[in-house]
Amino acid sequence: MSDGSPILLWFRRDLRLADHPALHAAAETGRPVIPVFLLDEVVEGHGAAPKWRLGLGVEHFAGRLEAIGSRLVLRRGDALPTLRRLVKATGAGAVWWTRAYDPQARKRDEAVKAGLKADGIEARSFPGHVLNEPWTVETGQGGFYRVYTPFWNAVKNRDPGRQLPAPSALKAPAAWPESDNIADWEMGVAMKRGAMVVAGHVNVGEEAARGRLAGFTGHRIADYAATRDFPAEDGTSRLSENLTYGEISVRACCHAGMRAREEGKTGAETFLKELVWRDFAYHLVHHTPHIVAESWRAEWRSFPWNRNQRLEGVRSWKRGRTGIELVDAAMREMCVTGTMHNRGRMIVASYLTKHLLTDWRVGLRWFEDCLIDWDPASNALGWQWTAGSGPDAAPYFRVFNPETQAAKFDADRRYRRKWIAEGQKRPPQTALDYFEAIPKGWQMAPDDPYPEPLVDPAEGRERALAAYADWKS
Repeated sequence: MSDGSPILLWFRRDLRLADHPALHAAAETGRPVIPVFLLDEVVEGHGAAPKWRLGLGVEHFAGRLEAIGSRLVLRRGDALPTLRRLVKATGAGAVWWTRAYDPQARKRDEAVKAGLKADGIEARSFPGHVLNEPWTVETGQGGFYRVYTPFWNAVKNRDPGRQLPAPSALKAPAAWPESDNIADWEMGVAMKRGAMVVAGHVNVGEEAARGRLAGFTGHRIADYAATRDFPAEDGTSRLSENLTYGEISVRACCHAGMRAREEGKTGAETFLKELVWRDFAYHLVHHTPHIVAESWRAEWRSFPWNRNQRLEGVRSWKRGRTGIELVDAAMREMCVTGTMHNRGRMIVASYLTKHLLTDWRVGLRWFEDCLIDWDPASNALGWQWTAGSGPDAAPYFRVFNPETQAAKFDADRRYRRKWIAEGQKRPPQTALDYFEAIPKGWQMAPDDPYPEPLVDPAEGRERALAAYADWKS
């Protein structure tokens, strides 16, 4: 390897130019940089919506690189052999990438690093996906944090560091390697007709992400703490989609939140806490990787969950036909937009795991298939927190009453009317779009009668508490 050999810069969930540590470091070397994206063994396993949305992000990012005189090389195949072929074809002396923390990605990356180093190739990972690397936050006893509030207190005054500028150009190699055509990958094939509907709600790319952040911090962050729980309000940042694919850095979001806090915007502190909650999810995934697939609390592995996904109740939950309007509205919002308001996520998760006593992993996998902002750490922590099997300081069995939640957070029914067509003489387009997005095999229509509740909310709560008490005893 010579100092002038190319660097293969392997992009994954970091599709941006600005504040990108690995990209910045590669550009600073003055060596040729070959940006690469792989449809590898991890990406191949993504659910329908996140895989489709990732493809949109990759396609957009390729255009961003072309604008600075570079290009994005696309290859399909398992990561290590595919990178080895690229190294051989380009004479690259190094492969760099942004660090990942979930078990699947870590397994892949560890194999890549070991294999490339054995070949005499520099293999180097960089920070950039979280504010605080998971191993840099320790309790007073030197362990990891299991509860969020002490974690927040440990990091809230940390300097996030300066944002790195986007490179204006990247040195090109003497010859570019061959690249796949992303259209041939058909990354959206599993979305079927739903892609046409969800496409109207995506916010793709670095420029769009920065615009979204500016709009939020400029106009809505002051009221964020008060409005973020009301799903009919435009009260959240909606940045989860862009953070998922690294189209904006979490550090850029943190700096914007800190500026807003200095300006006296009262909701800024709550926004910063949400960014740190995302860090907390990755902290737990790093230290306890079983959280993505097994109950975080070992004792919960014996809880008698229903695991049959074909039961009528589970099918009705997936289709937004439980007869509980707030639950159904949230499930339909996800089907139409690819996202769901966070209050809705807690309510539908509680309904599935408590009122229907269904294994949280059934819901986790459904979200993994339907969310364009699917994040392996946040999804796992969210489901386990609601189910009661995860990290949680609360000493009780949490059951959200969907009727109480509706009265408190959707008193005027705007959210429910927006997403449920049945029973409305002139339903809004958002509610009608649901029937264009779902599989035809579901045989649902907007003029169908709205179903009776599968489970009475009060009776479902008592049944859940009784099941919990029996299990505990």
